Amino acid sequence: MAILTWGASADKKYESGVDRGVLYMKSAGTYPAGVAWEGLISVTEKPGGAEVTDLWANNEKYAALVATETFEGSLEAYTFPDEFLEAMGMLEHTTDPGVILGQQTRGEFGLSWRSRVGSDAEGSQANYKLHIVYGCLAKPSEVQHSTVNDSPEAVTFSWDFTTTPVAATGFSSLSKITLDESVLSAPNLAALQEALWGGTGSAALPLPNALFALLV
Repeated sequence: MAILTWGASADKKYESGVDRGVLYMKSAGTYPAGVAWEGLISVTEKPGGAEVTDLWANNEKYAALVATETFEGSLEAYTFPDEFLEAMGMLEHTTDPGVILGQQTRGEFGLSWRSRVGSDAEGSQANYKLHIVYGCLAKPSEVQHSTVNDSPEAVTFSWDFTTTPVAATGFSSLSKITLDESVLSAPNLAALQEALWGGTGSAALPLPNALFALLV
């Protein structure tokens, strides 16, 4: 029987950073056109739901019912793609370019980004994970415009978002997929990144079943 050990340099792993953010506005049930998101500061994940309800019978705990898990989160950025205006419920006037109308219908979107996985042995950028979220609906937060002074700060934008899960054959409907670069084969990783980031074709977000097909 193997003896457990602690402190091995290669096992001291950690995750940090956010980059390669891509926005995919939803259209007719798909996410066909990805655009790079510059200025993305953070993505906060907030799993929810899954509350446990205890059932009692014969003076003892009989069973436990677990509610469906939900997924929501928040975004923070210095700026955002023009396409994200639709997600914020803002619409450019049809005949007057540059005139943006608020309080319009908000569009759903998908999102992908990358986080770094480091280790004591290989440094902070040894590997990375790709994160994908489907069915997002944004709720803008307040934005403060302040006077410029001797300690200037850039305006930051933030949004809370909820999600509506999408179907995945053989699994429960889901909102989030995480892919580990250190485990995926090189051909599968290349196919996935070409889909998400563009290559021979435009960047797009595959729905779960199409994504799984890329990894076969």
